Amino acid sequence: MPDDSPVISLYAALADGQRARMLRLLERGELAVGELALALQLAQSTMSRNLKALHEVGLVTKRAEGTATLYRLAPEALAPEARRAWELLRDSLGETPAHADDDRRLAEVLAARNPDPKGFFGRVGGEWSGLRRGLFGERFVAEAMLALLPSDWTVADLGCGTGEIAAEIAPFVRKVVAIDREPAMLDAARRRLRGLPNVEVRKGDLLDLAAKAGEFDACVLSLVLHHMRDPIAVLASARKALAKHGALVVIDMAQHDRREYRTTMGHEHLGFSERDIAAFAAKARLSLALYRPLRPAIDARGPGLFVARLAKA
Repeated sequence: MPDDSPVISLYAALADGQRARMLRLLERGELAVGELALALQLAQSTMSRNLKALHEVGLVTKRAEGTATLYRLAPEALAPEARRAWELLRDSLGETPAHADDDRRLAEVLAARNPDPKGFFGRVGGEWSGLRRGLFGERFVAEAMLALLPSDWTVADLGCGTGEIAAEIAPFVRKVVAIDREPAMLDAARRRLRGLPNVEVRKGDLLDLAAKAGEFDACVLSLVLHHMRDPIAVLASARKALAKHGALVVIDMAQHDRREYRTTMGHEHLGFSERDIAAFAAKARLSLALYRPLRPAIDARGPGLFVARLAKA
């Protein structure tokens, strides 16, 4: 068979992990180049180059709509050999953390589309999110929801870093204790928090908290647990400092496969699944009350995040 055989070109076009991710999403519907780039966290130039290769071998169709070019993979419209090749590849992909991340970001990309206007109220409904952001910004909903916290609570920000979470929570509760072991982080946190009289900054290790038993109504671990060699020990330490009715909130990365984070950022763990958190909680004598993926920002470059709420078992 000659090297320029269409069949060889077809399988060569599929022998790329990025293209497989692209095709997974394009099978679900038409996407513009920019939408696909946002969903996959890849450059538009990369998308355009790969889409050209996939179009040349007949794996995707394209059409113009205004100034945009829309691409789609429609299995029923593929030539028999192309359909067989894609079905073989799709069936071999399985479900991976990267694919779950792609799916969550695609949902956000699609949600950001403006629906077709239907009269005044339809138009306002479609544009209201953008209007609201322009008028009031992005922060007010999350900040206002903090008013649901009991005002007499004492909350600990564990591994507080520069104190961002402590600063957010402080106006709504009786007291916040921000704890970290790194001097540079503590200096930054003190600078950020110095105007908040109900915030105390403490130096301490998360495995041996500088806290009394039952001191906190709630503890927060935000983007901390993946740095810890022994997450169970960290959760157990936090449990000792929780009041009887207390809750531990964990915000961290969902399970992913970006192994380079181990060396570039010192991560001990490549995120956590719901099963991981439930197992850690049980061994730390806590129960998992909630595990929920968080909506990804469309322009974010990192893995997806989750929030989990743990309670004393």
